[in-house]
Amino acid sequence: MLNRRKFLKTSLAVGATAIIGGEAHSKTLTSFAEEKLIEDIPLRKGKSVMGLRCQPINKVRVGVVGLGRGAGAVDALAQIEGAEVVALCDLNLDRVNNSQNLLKKQGRKEPAVYTKEEDWKKMCERDDIDLIYNATPWNLHVPIALYAMDHGKHVAVEVPAALTIKDCWALVDKAEEKQLHCMMLENCCYDFFELATLNMARQGVFGEIIHGEGAYIHDLRESKFNGYYKNWRLDFSKNHTGNPYPTHGLGPVAEVLGINRGDRMEYLSSVSTNQFGLKLWAEENLKDDARITQSEAYKLGDMNTTIIHTVNGKSIMIQHDTTSPRPYSRIHLIQGTKGMAVKYPEEKIAIQPNAHGFQSETAQKELLQKYEHPLSKYIGEQARKVGGHGGMDFIMVWRLIYCLRNGYPLDQSVYDAASWSSLVELTERSVLNKSQSVAIPDFTRGEWVKHKPIPIIDMDKVLHV
Repeated sequence: MLNRRKFLKTSLAVGATAIIGGEAHSKTLTSFAEEKLIEDIPLRKGKSVMGLRCQPINKVRVGVVGLGRGAGAVDALAQIEGAEVVALCDLNLDRVNNSQNLLKKQGRKEPAVYTKEEDWKKMCERDDIDLIYNATPWNLHVPIALYAMDHGKHVAVEVPAALTIKDCWALVDKAEEKQLHCMMLENCCYDFFELATLNMARQGVFGEIIHGEGAYIHDLRESKFNGYYKNWRLDFSKNHTGNPYPTHGLGPVAEVLGINRGDRMEYLSSVSTNQFGLKLWAEENLKDDARITQSEAYKLGDMNTTIIHTVNGKSIMIQHDTTSPRPYSRIHLIQGTKGMAVKYPEEKIAIQPNAHGFQSETAQKELLQKYEHPLSKYIGEQARKVGGHGGMDFIMVWRLIYCLRNGYPLDQSVYDAASWSSLVELTERSVLNKSQSVAIPDFTRGEWVKHKPIPIIDMDKVLHV
């Protein structure tokens, strides 16, 4: 029976650190099998939320928790029709004041403010909020999301949505039980080239898509030591290996391949280098700093490479490296039977019959204009003006509010949040067992078979529905 399918039966005789609820524990596992954290696919407690349509919300009242990255969301929401920021929550008073001033300049109402530990609970308990926008550190993503849904709120949560398989299932179960949206805020799905290649793939330009590649390659050495609240990202590197941040590269590729809608990720194999970059950076830049000696304990390998196999026989490669001196890259490569596209270091497209070389600059410009995604065509100009990672943040937030206002299904479901985020734990398991293949749970519990890949939005039609 599908929902009782055995998962991860192999006994892995390795040492590891367990994470429960997003917090690192010192318990050393002699065998993952003994822990049985993800042995079975649990029985569904509610109804599937695939393609969930909820009652339209004329004015989407939002509570934003976490005003580091969340400050950009406040800026975007202040410029979107039908959105109202009702409350702000952050421990940093300067961040709160900055967001208050931004809303004031936009002529918006003054929001309620929460500045103490666990004040997010009070925000979630308000009866005048429809959506909780969760932009906190990783370990708070799941607790806040679950509490918000328990209090009848839709949830938008930053990436990754969860750090463990247990927590991935918790998000799925809660969304199904409450019949609420729980969307992971994967902004890279809304970047202009990614949207264009999605449209091209749906129109058959590349033929049948057989392979995709994505990555998060970003030199964060200085930021890890000096740029994160209570060094939370650095602390994660001390206790874990694998790929802790897989979704920026995976999300756009998964959408092109129809993951969770006609196909699903079946298993993965992952390999990591040892840790070199953090130790070297600390030695060279933290003179007389105690953290130089602490750097010996970091477990997160510099470069992680993960290969994923799908049920339909497609493959995905995902990489992660935040501790090497390299230019930023998400790769974003789409390979089909008739051609391919790649984004980094430059946007390039190759199509039969001349696929041995890339399209000329003129031909590629014409191709991208022809297949510009209707969403970026409709809102892209405003998005570029507002900014936020080149405008993709604004497109994402605008689309989220638009769907909630009209009662449409969201572009990413809780199943996407869970399956994409599941790589955090699963890649670590594979790395610690000499890259042995690890099964990826079917968080849809079989629903992926019944649904087609997300369609290309016809903005002219939906705006007049």
